[in-house]
Amino acid sequence: MTEDTGGEPGGRRTEETFRWPAASDVTADLDLLAARVRGLLEGGEGPLAGAGVALPAICDAAGRVRTWPGRPSWAGLDLAAAFRQLLPGIPVACADDGDLAALAESRAADCRHLLYVGVGTGIGGGIVHEGRSWPGPGRGSCEVGHVVVDRSGPRCDCGRAGCVQAIASGPATLRRAAELRGQETGFAELAAGANLHAPWALTAVDESAGAVAAAVTGICELAHPELVLVGGGFAAGMPGYVASVAAHAERLARPGTDPVRVRPAVLGGRSSLHGAVLLATEAHGQGARPLDGDRLFRRFLSAG
Repeated sequence: MTEDTGGEPGGRRTEETFRWPAASDVTADLDLLAARVRGLLEGGEGPLAGAGVALPAICDAAGRVRTWPGRPSWAGLDLAAAFRQLLPGIPVACADDGDLAALAESRAADCRHLLYVGVGTGIGGGIVHEGRSWPGPGRGSCEVGHVVVDRSGPRCDCGRAGCVQAIASGPATLRRAAELRGQETGFAELAAGANLHAPWALTAVDESAGAVAAAVTGICELAHPELVLVGGGFAAGMPGYVASVAAHAERLARPGTDPVRVRPAVLGGRSSLHGAVLLATEAHGQGARPLDGDRLFRRFLSAG
């Protein structure tokens, strides 16, 4: 969570990170969130002008949570009402974290047709077409992590088998590494093993990258982005990860087609946060309305 004064003289940025409790209880979650937000507001300068929320849950057009596998108790929650209570009198807008990350990355990379994939605890991402999020507000988010790449693959937390998230997320890759290594393996140990070219580490990471490349290839057959950016905390911190995705994608290219350009994300692990700031700018300036990528980024960049 951050409060950003927009880079004005004397401005101040405050940030706080926390983990949800292991047990999913929507009332306790909202109480915790309220306490953290109050702490941020007390440490800031001046009133809060607007708020943007990047959310991994699936919501309907009215802003009610349909499902959030990571926090199942949030299903049915009226987000608009919850945030009105949390931030009374402050314009608040919510959107899918992957869609917002893709929009922020598209402008940071100066690319109007882009696919973004974020690899972390889960896999998210989004498509930007003509500078706008696709398929667009009210039509659902772009669920990159739930593209099926192996019908015989492991079961995803969504309940379906073979989603790229079930194969290539950070936790899935670490489980594979532990099986290959024969002992429990954390992120730092896997990264060190990849740096040392340990076979168990390279195999675990390469299989994850191959699954991401398969999803990217399928999406590119439909959307034809000019650029694919791969980010997220796991991908950014794992040696050789993005290069491995690019190599797999190149091998999957059909004859007569241009190879997909795969590059590391521009904004590192903060793509969704940048997108949420843009959404807050929209909420403050115009009220809740469809996200216009070009206009939003011009306003954001001119503000510093």
